[in-house]
Amino acid sequence: MNPANETRAERSTEHYLFALGTYKLLAFTIGTIGVFGFCNNAVVILLYCKFKRLRTPTNLLLVNISISDLLVSVIGINFTFASCVKGGWIWSQATCIWDGFSNSLFGIVSIMTLSALAYERYIRVVHAQVVDFPWAWRAIAHIWLYSLAWTGAPLLGWNRYTLEIHQLGCSIDWASKDPNDASFILLFLLACFFVPVGIMIYCYGNILYTVQMLRSIQDLQTVQIIKILRYEKKVAVMFLLMITCFLACWTPYAVVSMLEAFGRKSMVSPTVAIIPSFFAKSSTAYNPLIYVFMSRKFRRCLLQLLCSRLSWLHRGLKERPLTPVERPIRPIFVSSGGGSSSCKDRPKKRVTFSNSSIVFIITSDNIQQLDVSSKTSEDRQINVIQVRPL
Repeated sequence: MNPANETRAERSTEHYLFALGTYKLLAFTIGTIGVFGFCNNAVVILLYCKFKRLRTPTNLLLVNISISDLLVSVIGINFTFASCVKGGWIWSQATCIWDGFSNSLFGIVSIMTLSALAYERYIRVVHAQVVDFPWAWRAIAHIWLYSLAWTGAPLLGWNRYTLEIHQLGCSIDWASKDPNDASFILLFLLACFFVPVGIMIYCYGNILYTVQMLRSIQDLQTVQIIKILRYEKKVAVMFLLMITCFLACWTPYAVVSMLEAFGRKSMVSPTVAIIPSFFAKSSTAYNPLIYVFMSRKFRRCLLQLLCSRLSWLHRGLKERPLTPVERPIRPIFVSSGGGSSSCKDRPKKRVTFSNSSIVFIITSDNIQQLDVSSKTSEDRQINVIQVRPL
């Protein structure tokens, strides 16, 4: 074999960190995550906009999570998917900065919104205070500003956005040993991971303690209190499951990032880094499933939406004429006028129906066979009321 050809082949394959089959598997995985994340979160946003009974301050915070997860599915996954297909990062440095900035921004928005939900449950159950829409909108505004502050710092020179070890996506420079960069990494992990997790643990710990205390007081065991406790427990379990799934997805990524930042350089390999990174992105598809399966309101609204769409399709097919043949109208019921003389003067009622409507015919004549299609004579008054079924 020609040595020149060997050198050319080595150069063409030296940038591949994984086998070609592994890249295909990674592309399929991240593509599936993107499709499911987009569809599931789009359904949640559609349900919130369509049904008024879902428009509550708590659900507004849930929609904020769905918006951030939807943006991750639309913006944050496309570049990684194309890189998996091509076997490495194929985009420019500016695209890398945008990819790292957007993924970090939407991830922080999600975890901070989960903290706001935990605090909302805390003040509702422990302090018996109900939040309103102004509070929810202020919380959402503070969450986005807080996230923009931390993700905008690398754009201003405090750390930077660069390719990750697996070279399929971008993030902040975890591997930098510069004191300036290391200080940002330490404060970033503290403010955007450990503090939100601490808020969630504190809030749900107090919620569980309060519910347990209320159950132990016999004087409060009325039907209304039991229903309230049951509802609050169900909502708290739903949010706790959301937080558990989110932390299960993001904690491995945080651990690997800390090992990369504060450990030896050879401690984290591309194979070790890629699995937590993709696992963290998969969190975008989990939350909507939790809403549907655990929230009765979301589940009923989803079923109502699906049923209305199916009935609309069925009605459209039913109203579409298959053949030009008109079927005759058949009488179902004819009122009897026997008995008193006053009943003889009453107008007779005839109820008929066709294949697409119900026809009420009211006539002043005696009961006789009527032809709806024919013209009415002058000596007879017929009132026809046609009602289409709903």
